[in-house]
Amino acid sequence: MIEAEPRYAFRHPGLDRADELRSDEAALAQLWLEARILVVDVEGQARGCGDPESLQFPSATDLFPERPADAIFLGRGDGEQAWFALPATALIEVPEHACDLRSAASQWPAFEASVFAQARALLHWRTRNKFCGACGVLLEARRGGHMLLCPGCGLEHYPRTDPAIIVAVSDGERLLLGRQASWPAGRWSVLAGFMEPGESLEQTVAREVLEESGVCIRSVSYAASQPWPFPSALMVGFRAEADPQPAQAGAELEAAQWFSAAELRAQIASGSIIRSPRMSISRWLIDDWLAQH
Repeated sequence: MIEAEPRYAFRHPGLDRADELRSDEAALAQLWLEARILVVDVEGQARGCGDPESLQFPSATDLFPERPADAIFLGRGDGEQAWFALPATALIEVPEHACDLRSAASQWPAFEASVFAQARALLHWRTRNKFCGACGVLLEARRGGHMLLCPGCGLEHYPRTDPAIIVAVSDGERLLLGRQASWPAGRWSVLAGFMEPGESLEQTVAREVLEESGVCIRSVSYAASQPWPFPSALMVGFRAEADPQPAQAGAELEAAQWFSAAELRAQIASGSIIRSPRMSISRWLIDDWLAQH
């Protein structure tokens, strides 16, 4: 059975994103006066939040009396308090303490980690999309920072999310795992890969499994999804069934191998197999399969 609420990072619903307010400049100006700010530097780290035991987020007006043009409206939290994201610059004086998103996913409360994930993804998009890809003119922020408009040709630019599949493939008795050469010794995971243009998610699952392991699947079903803002992916999790057949690693993997539940449990217990961190949907897919076997 699927867990009612899978336990991995960024599953919290986070903020009310309040899309209806993004084009209301007067409302955004008013919200700024009582807002909290997430300041994120070029390395994707949240600045000035303190340690995980005592998180503190700067007040908007402590940084700027009025909302600057590069502030992105994230939404409203409990009590209708607004949250904005700002890129760290020399003009923003915040404490040096910084926290990366992976650390926040495991150490911060779920709500704050979800807000951080949203802020990091949006700011990454903004910093890498300064000029229009059609005519080269400097883009201008609109809709609370969620759209960039080209004043030259009128083209609208929106945040990009890259869909990727991640899949637990089973032949009924065994689970298919792979490992990349760059991973730490002993790390194994379920298979994953990015969608290509013109594919359905189900087609992506079948292609990626075949390319990475030589295994042909016969059925696929949706399991769960996870925002993965490293920098801008969405991991769409599946379960797939395959007939018993040999596995052989493709070009992207160092190894691909079937494991029975008993083999997998024994090797996890001995430390010869290391799963992904608990923050990831890959870990949940493995643990969920083991729970059913």
